[in-house]
Amino acid sequence: MIIPWQQVSPETLENLIETFVLREGTDYGEQERSLLDKVADVRRQLESGEVVLVWSELHESVNIMPRKEFRG
Repeated sequence: MIIPWQQVSPETLENLIETFVLREGTDYGEQERSLLDKVADVRRQLESGEVVLVWSELHESVNIMPRKEFRG
C-alpha cells in the first residue's frame, strides 16, 4: 500500500529517508556525497512522484521504492 508522504509528519519522514539512504549504500561514483545531499535527493524524488513510500503488511515495515517497481 502506498502511503502519501504528505501525510507523514516531517520528523518521521526525515527519519524514514535517512534510514533508507543509510541502508542502501549506493555507489555515487568518484565523489562521495553527504548524507544531507542524499536525503535531499530522495525527498525531491518523493515530491516528484518518482519514488513512493510503501507499507508492507508482510514485513510490517515502510520502504521507499521507485513508483514503476511498485506492484500493489
